[in-house]
Amino acid sequence: MTQRSGSLTVVAAAVLWGTAGTVGALAPAGSISLAAARLVIGGTVLAVVAMRAIGSATGSATGSATGSATRSVAGSPAGSPAGSAADAGPNPGPNPGRGARVTRAPKSLLAAGGLAVAAYQLCFFAAVARTGVAIGTVVAIGSGPVFTGLLSWLLDRTRPSRRWAMATVAAIAGCAVLITGGGAGGADAGGIALALLGGLLYAFYAVTAARAIGAGMGSDTVMGALFGAAGLIMLPVLVATGPGWLVEPRGLLTALYLGCATTALAYVLYGRGLRTTPVATAATLALAEPAVAAILGLVVLHEHLSAISWGGLVLLAASLVVVALPDRSPRDPASPVPATLSSSA
Repeated sequence: MTQRSGSLTVVAAAVLWGTAGTVGALAPAGSISLAAARLVIGGTVLAVVAMRAIGSATGSATGSATGSATRSVAGSPAGSPAGSAADAGPNPGPNPGRGARVTRAPKSLLAAGGLAVAAYQLCFFAAVARTGVAIGTVVAIGSGPVFTGLLSWLLDRTRPSRRWAMATVAAIAGCAVLITGGGAGGADAGGIALALLGGLLYAFYAVTAARAIGAGMGSDTVMGALFGAAGLIMLPVLVATGPGWLVEPRGLLTALYLGCATTALAYVLYGRGLRTTPVATAATLALAEPAVAAILGLVVLHEHLSAISWGGLVLLAASLVVVALPDRSPRDPASPVPATLSSSA
């Protein structure tokens, strides 16, 4: 996968995330209960995908090792024991692929990432309840790329490029204008703090995923670990908020779509995009989510956008195009592109 296709994969994930608000508006459930159901269902699907990926990769690695041993025995001279010093030269071994390399990321780091996924949901909805949808969304979503870039800088010791910084600032500004329509809302200090904490939590689990993938862990496995853990954490929340709405056909279909499409499929795409896309760049590209949500609100929910909101949408779109552009510097096509944490955009 090239850097350009990785960026497009991240944008595809953001498009799926952008449909969540419109679909969720049709559900007969409260926002916290809906978010809990989404994580429980999505986390379960991602955990199953991860287990299948691990099993498939492990079986492939075992088969490769057996085949190598068989060829070694068949090709050894008569009378020389298999595995003798004559055959004990440098052996790189089978290439298990990303899915099989599952032991390089500390379990404690993945557990912390799963906790951050669940905590983000709670912080976001608590912030929205205190400061309003527009302000809470702008602060949480807008601060995410900034925190991601800063964490990447601290962990990688690589300063994000000027192009990434300028495009990210422009994208956040476009997102703010799009959501607020240029109007000022009430700013509750506690709500702002919760929204900022949500942005930091998002950055933490995004960087955690990128580090695990960069260490050789399969992207499907990483997402399964993070969201499987988050689903377990959110299961008591779903029970406490009342899952009775899942009995209704509309509620069940909504929860299945949110869990399977906007969580499981979206994060499979996002994880695969992180293989070649720097996480700071991916976080900025994820700002396509509110743009998609705004367009769907117009088409499906018959909402209205002011002229200044349209301007914000255009600014956001242009900024994402700039961020998605690949590096100008030539790269050796024979060398793999790591899932680095710093922005090279």
